[in-house]
Amino acid sequence: MKQAIAVAFGHVLRAAREAAGISQQTLALRAEIDRTYPSLLERGLRSPSLGTLMNLAPVLGVAPEALVKRTEAQLLANGPLTGTRRARKTARRPLKSGMPPP
Repeated sequence: MKQAIAVAFGHVLRAAREAAGISQQTLALRAEIDRTYPSLLERGLRSPSLGTLMNLAPVLGVAPEALVKRTEAQLLANGPLTGTRRARKTARRPLKSGMPPP
């Protein structure tokens, strides 16, 4: 579930950043985070701390709680683990009996 949350937040962050018309590098500079961190967040490879969320929101021109609510809506729309690498790997993994999944 943690992976699904990170992926959902990544989609929300990218949409907000693009709506604000700024690059990942600009976002990083203004939010005072490492320049590579926005990419990791957008790809769902990292989850932001509360402090990072508080730094990102004003740069994007949204309230921190709006990012959380949008992430929740993204999760509800897609269901748990939908579209994540983990879900795709699990779907292809054969059962322990050696039989492929139904």
